[in-house]
Parts: sequence; structure tokens; C-alpha cells
Amino acid sequence: MSSSRDSIMNTFSMNGGDGENSYANNSAHQKNVISETQLLVVESIREMLVDLGFPEYIKVADLGCSSGPNTFLAMSGMVNTIIDSYQQKGGTNSVPPEIDCFLNDLSKNDFNKTFKWLPSFHDGLKADLKGKCFVSVTPGSFYSRLFPRKSLHFVYSSYSVHWLSKVPQGLKDDDNKRSVYINSSSPLNVYECYLEQFQTDFSLFLRMRSEEIMPNGRMVLAFIGRINASDPLFRDCFNMCQLLSDSLLDLVSEGLVKESEVDAFNVPFYDPNEGEVMKVVEREGSFVINMIETLEFVNHFTSSEDVVVDESSDGFKHWQKIANSVRCITESILVPHFGEAVMDRLFHRYAVHAAKHFTVSTRPPTTSVNLVVSLTRK
Repeated sequence: MSSSRDSIMNTFSMNGGDGENSYANNSAHQKNVISETQLLVVESIREMLVDLGFPEYIKVADLGCSSGPNTFLAMSGMVNTIIDSYQQKGGTNSVPPEIDCFLNDLSKNDFNKTFKWLPSFHDGLKADLKGKCFVSVTPGSFYSRLFPRKSLHFVYSSYSVHWLSKVPQGLKDDDNKRSVYINSSSPLNVYECYLEQFQTDFSLFLRMRSEEIMPNGRMVLAFIGRINASDPLFRDCFNMCQLLSDSLLDLVSEGLVKESEVDAFNVPFYDPNEGEVMKVVEREGSFVINMIETLEFVNHFTSSEDVVVDESSDGFKHWQKIANSVRCITESILVPHFGEAVMDRLFHRYAVHAAKHFTVSTRPPTTSVNLVVSLTRK
């Protein structure tokens, strides 16, 4: 089994296909995030077109598009906004531009399944776009160059930039015992290692895009973040990693996983706050921040003083669905380290912990926190 310290670039992907554990069937939350960012995307595209003088040819890219219908939900919003903007400028007789749409993700992504939704994407486009909208794939890491210099007009990325290129290099196996991510009992150096890796990766991401996006081009990013800035170890939102740690420790007690394997595994993920994002953008220097916003959503679930999890009940399927939504994202990095044989048991335990976590009435309401940032290339 491989170490979680290796780069994730060669193995990481959302679960493909359309089965029970696929990303396509377990990404309702990500769909909601795309919808929540739609207004900002519309505003950014309209401002960009004015600044660039309504060009005849436009290139847009979705970085970290993943697999399934969500990809085309985001892209159709971008493309139809462009056409609406041209019509508002020139009336019904305006000539729409030709639009190149690039879908990007790592090479392990299930692009074949994604393209099965392509006909419905074309069917949903405005009539003016028939024969003028072209979709293609650009596989590769967005921590590297993907497109020719100054070729892109608009870039969008949702729920991708919080994934690091690798586990922080300075992290040792015994630094974060019995946990796969930062928690309130982690040593401060765990946070410092994660922050440093985020700063390195996000700065690289911005530098690569600065070479690809033309001056006055726009970029909108949405990713998981956090609100609390005073305590770097405090996680004020529901943290999938804490329940993952708890579930793995259950497997340790059952003799299915070694505790040393849990100690050695760290999730390559970081949830920054607004200040940490702004600092990287300002230091890298290629973009102007038009807007950065923290969106907090309260998760409302049924409360109970005494939680009894009936794993055979129909209600347990709800918690298994939550577990599947985490499994479809993390399985590709868990299997090389812990093995495929324990995955069903691991995410069954995850469902049990999710049920307990969300139904303790004495706990404050659990929240989800997203950061959304709009940028202009200088």
C-alpha cells in the first residue's frame, strides 16, 4: 500500500460511472454550490465582455469539472450568459460569438461518462448557439499549465481548489496521531504544515492561470472554507475528515486496520479562511479581487437526546447517503493506503457516526462554509 505522502495527481478522482457510490449520484451538495455561485458568474461574465469589447470568439474553462451532469450545469450557465449579454447589447439581430468550452480534471477522471450528458447540454443551449459551441477535454493538474498563453477569457472552478497537490511535506507520521486531518487536539505544527502547502499550491494555481487568462479576463472560484480565524485548529463547520478519522479508528478496534496506518494517513485538503485566501492573492500579484464572500449554511437535522442508531431501519439509508457522498470523493486516495477490502465497512461506520453527529440535540447546529471569490486578471 502506498503512502499518503505521494502526490495525488496520479490517483485522485471522483468515483466514476453511475452506480450507488458514484460521484454522479452523490453530488447534490456540489450542485447546490454551483447554483449559489451562478449570480456571481453572470455578473463576472457580463463585466468581462464589456471590458473586452464583446469579442467574436470566446474561450471558457471549468477546472476540476469531475464526472456527471454537474459539469454541464456550470458550463451551460456560462454559455447562456454570454449569449444573453450579446443579445442585450445588439438586440435579436446580434451575431453570437463562437465559444470554446474546455473541461479540465485529472487524467483518472471519468470523462467518458461525463460526455454521455453532452447531448442534453447542447439541447439546453439557446437556439443562437447551434453549431457555434464546441466542447473538449483538457486533462491534467491545474497546478500546471493547461492552455496557451493569454488564451482564456473566463475560468470557473467549484469545489476543487481546496484539494492540495499532495499531503504537506513537513508533516510526520507521529505529528497527528489518530486523526487524518486538523482537529482541535492537533499540534499547532499540523496547521502550519497544511497552511504552508495551501499557500504554495494556491499561489502556483494563480500563477498558472495568470499566464493563460488574458488581461481583464475573469475567474470565479468556490471552495470549502472556514470562518474562525482566531484559533487555527478550530473547525466551525461540519468536517468530513473528523468522521472519517472516527470511522477508521472503529476499524482499528475491529482489527481491520492498523493504528499506525491511520497515523500515517493525512487528507490532502485545506479549508482556508478569507484572510488566508486574500493574502495569497495579494502576494502572488497577478489578480485583483473583485469580491470575496463567506457563505455559511446551517444543516438542519432531527435532534434526539438519546441517539439510538437503527442500522436496519429505512431511516438509516439517509445517513448511508451522506457516507456515500464522502466515499465518492475520497475513495480513490483511501484505497491505495488502506486497501479496497475495508471500504464497505469503513463507510458503513461513517454512516453510523454521521447519524450520531447530526442528531445530538446538545450540539450547536452544524454548518457548512463556502468561500466564493471573483478575480480579474491585471
